[in-house]
Amino acid sequence: MSASPLRLTRTKILAHRRRAAALDERLPPGKRSLRRAAWAGLQDSMPRAALLSIHARVERIRPTALEDPSLAQLWGPRYQLYVVAARDLPVFSLGRLPDDEKSLRLAMDLAERLHAHLGDRRVRYGEAGRALGIDPNRLRYAAATGTVLLRWEGARAPTIWSVPAPEVEPLEAQLELARRYLNVFGPTTPASFARWAAISRRAGVATFERLGVEIAAVRTAIGEGWILASDEPSFRAALDPPAPARLLPSGDAYFLLHGADRELLVPRAERRDALWTPRVWPGAVMLGGEIVGTWRRDRSTVTVEPWGRFSRAAREAVVEEAEGMPLPGIEGTIEVRWLA
Repeated sequence: MSASPLRLTRTKILAHRRRAAALDERLPPGKRSLRRAAWAGLQDSMPRAALLSIHARVERIRPTALEDPSLAQLWGPRYQLYVVAARDLPVFSLGRLPDDEKSLRLAMDLAERLHAHLGDRRVRYGEAGRALGIDPNRLRYAAATGTVLLRWEGARAPTIWSVPAPEVEPLEAQLELARRYLNVFGPTTPASFARWAAISRRAGVATFERLGVEIAAVRTAIGEGWILASDEPSFRAALDPPAPARLLPSGDAYFLLHGADRELLVPRAERRDALWTPRVWPGAVMLGGEIVGTWRRDRSTVTVEPWGRFSRAAREAVVEEAEGMPLPGIEGTIEVRWLA
């Protein structure tokens, strides 16, 4: 751990985060790019959110992208529905195993009961919960064992099934989960990692301590934090040209933030209130590397609410992004409606 913390400006932090998230320039098509897009997981609690997050990061995405066998769905961080690379399932499941005996026993017991009930079948999770005599939402706690996968297509309730436990040590999975979080969300803190992963703060602190020389202390305008030592060159690098526009869906990893991190991304309080609403968050409009408005979609209509005046070129860039959304079941061109 560094004895003289690196000082990072807001500009450098956001430039690194966009670079880590592939938001300045889309990645080429392919499984490697899909995995990179899902490096810290893609929240999919809103219909098509993960698909649109991938579209913001990878070229030529089709409406069927989530059916790619290299991707999988599970209840991941904070027990939300996530899309991850199939090979990274141990990271996003075992990496979140509880460290207290009561919660661990609950997760293991639910997983065992679910497996005994399902066998090789796939059923709606509501049906599985009723068969076990529990609230179906409690089945989310079994996902941390790495033995529960699901499929949700945005309309009906998810279908779930049981798989063999991954042959990975939970401690190693948690260390890798922390590395992913540091890479995509850094600079960050053990407390922020614990909140994101829905693990105890004690476990978050212990994980950062175990990373040892893999992490480096930094100072920012919102306080001290940690980055991956291997990411330091990215924080020091010259700025990449930002993308003209990106439409990030509700819950996208780039603005899946809390506390002071929100102040860093969106300095003005009234704009933070518009983006991080008490209920369902809107999507975020990014222009030139900055969040400058919100958007929502109703079928083939995308409604954009700018936080200021957009130039003609900026509006054209937003329209191009909206029209390129790989949404299934949409006939004709997506229409953009402006609230200002």
